[in-house]
Amino acid sequence: MHAIVLDEFGPPENLHLEEVATPEPGPGQVRIAVEAAGVHLVDTALRSGRVEGPFPVPQLPATLGREVAGVVHAVGPGVDPALVGTRVVAHLGHASGGYAEFALTDDTALIPLPDGLSAQVAVAMVGTGRTALGILEVAAVTAEDVVLVTAAAGGLGTLLVQAARAAGAFVVGVAGGPDKVEAVAELGADLAVDYTAEDWPATIRRGLGGRSVTVALESVGGANGRAALDLVGRGGRLVTYGWSSGGAIPDLDEVAAAADVAVLNPLGPRMANRPGGLKALAEVAVAAAAAGELTPIVTTFALAEAAAAHTALLERRTTGKVVLLP
Repeated sequence: MHAIVLDEFGPPENLHLEEVATPEPGPGQVRIAVEAAGVHLVDTALRSGRVEGPFPVPQLPATLGREVAGVVHAVGPGVDPALVGTRVVAHLGHASGGYAEFALTDDTALIPLPDGLSAQVAVAMVGTGRTALGILEVAAVTAEDVVLVTAAAGGLGTLLVQAARAAGAFVVGVAGGPDKVEAVAELGADLAVDYTAEDWPATIRRGLGGRSVTVALESVGGANGRAALDLVGRGGRLVTYGWSSGGAIPDLDEVAAAADVAVLNPLGPRMANRPGGLKALAEVAVAAAAAGELTPIVTTFALAEAAAAHTALLERRTTGKVVLLP
């Protein structure tokens, strides 16, 4: 089979398409013929050899990718053979191997694809979609809220804009560049603002007409994350779940405490320990897409273009979820 192999940590160019042995499923495992594989910002850190949150640095040679959708191709000992031919989506957890024509996972990780749901959409929901729902759950967004979403044109941000709008909140989406701002507005944001423009926080303040942000959903960190925090009114909530800028919000705890802003982090144990765990949340996310309640934006690359996909993601040239197509 063909797979993207990382032989040495480093830049995107270190990702190569190679012919490798097709993996055989062990006890309790299935082999999926991959139709779509999700690309995550975490993957770019792991490719560079950096530890990212709970994810360990992979042993080389490695094939990255933790989100796959496709068809069950073979099953290992102890797995119901009737699963062969079933269309499924799965999050591989701390395993990897998704950037390939075939991938292995435990049979307990499988989520059946609802009729009519494409592999591309499903793979955009199984990891990123579940995270979006977990964030909204922790933030406890209601129709009374003014919600600010940073990185609103990304795979996660585009879903958060939709979900917060569906909850009845007034939604402010912040993105980089006119095309992304337009996409965020089309998703239903009441106010879409370009963070590359001069003094974008002032634009938001004018647009809110005296109101304050009550909930900031923040994944950028750094100076822009601090600007988002400064927009939150007293008694508001800052939900932080990433530092795509490369660093945390400066003096976060001190500034938030002085402003009477609660800082919440939805990731890690909080999501994993919720009733049903992460898989239950992923099932809800996939079902929401099947029902048309959430519609992920997907940017696709051929499997052989994995390096280009990583580069585009890092250079912020993509909108929505990045997906590889074997």
